[in-house]
Amino acid sequence: MGRYGERVWSPNPAAPFRGRRTGVYRPYHPDLLAESPPALRNDLFVRAAAVEAGIRSLTGTVMASLDQTAGFLLRSEAIASSRIGGIQVAPQQVALAEFAAGAGSGSVVEGFSASARRIARNIATLRRAVTDLARAETVTLDGIVNLQRTLLSSRPHTGLRTVQTWLGGSEWNPLDAGFVPPPPSELAELMADLVTYASGDTHPPLIQAGLIHAQFETIQPFNDGNGRVARTLIHTVLARRGLVTPAVLPVSLVFMTRSDEYVTALTAYCSEGPPGGHAARAALNQWLTFFLDSVVVAVEQARTFAEEIAELRRSWDARLSAFRGQTIPVRNRPREPSTSDRLLAELPASPVITGASAADLLGVPAQAAWAAAEELVEAGILRRRQIGRGTTGYLTREVSDLLTFAERRLASTKRQ
Repeated sequence: MGRYGERVWSPNPAAPFRGRRTGVYRPYHPDLLAESPPALRNDLFVRAAAVEAGIRSLTGTVMASLDQTAGFLLRSEAIASSRIGGIQVAPQQVALAEFAAGAGSGSVVEGFSASARRIARNIATLRRAVTDLARAETVTLDGIVNLQRTLLSSRPHTGLRTVQTWLGGSEWNPLDAGFVPPPPSELAELMADLVTYASGDTHPPLIQAGLIHAQFETIQPFNDGNGRVARTLIHTVLARRGLVTPAVLPVSLVFMTRSDEYVTALTAYCSEGPPGGHAARAALNQWLTFFLDSVVVAVEQARTFAEEIAELRRSWDARLSAFRGQTIPVRNRPREPSTSDRLLAELPASPVITGASAADLLGVPAQAAWAAAEELVEAGILRRRQIGRGTTGYLTREVSDLLTFAERRLASTKRQ
């Protein structure tokens, strides 16, 4: 899939004395995907077709549940992708930050960290990846850069890097780095090739998604945000090819709980040797096998999430019914789905609301939305919390807990 070159490093005069080293470093030069599509083993195509059938079965059998679960899955995927990048935040803080990002300019929402705000931007990035970029006629470099800008909206400089970067080793030079991506002079050609490949259908959807992710991680085209953008591109491909909609698969959640295998497989992708050679085929097989295995687990996790949210909804319905049975005469109980019932259906995607946001969400007067939220508080489904000056929020922790339980479940499965 490429070759390692050799370049001489000239020390940065601003570096401390111990960092002013001169020596040879080895940047990796990946092969082009669109220009020279890699030859793959037939068993990978067979496996990819079987996994794709499993995904279509998932969307066919639990589509109604997935419709209700889509927002939750998107949030869980963005949180996991951020955690792979070292950003650790409780899911409920992320829900607050996400709510704040969508609140009007006149609203003040507090109670979350800067890291939670960063993950909220990752949620927005993933949403853009499966909407704007996925629906575009072609994938473009500008479209991918826009993902980075959404992710790093507070940073003044985005786009292709203009300096050599590296992973691991010293912060001052790449001489002891674990991996050195291509020099900036090669990025324009590599990214032009990547977007051409991403816009086509040379390979089946899952193979294409896996190769684009690994290629982007190998190119490392940005100064920051490479891993998170690379993971969103998996979902761009699957959405463009019509494989998963409206939900996303929690692939990053699997990567996060199998981080050592993830890094090992990505490292193997950066093999050295001629295209189609034994080393290249072995490397591609190792990465794509891991990727397809991860998608299988992600499909089952999506199914489990849909079942758990459906069960949670039944629990909420029972609590609301029990509350009404104690407080509302039979003749006054609603015969049609009430505003409270409709609000319950929105909670998996919107675990933090206010009276005003619920009114907008449901298209009802503010008083009706407030009364519905208060009824759910009295039924033990929501809880009140001051989330800003003069702003009362209504939160459900049970939705956030599903993600925590999933992480533990997957980690437990890995150890067995």
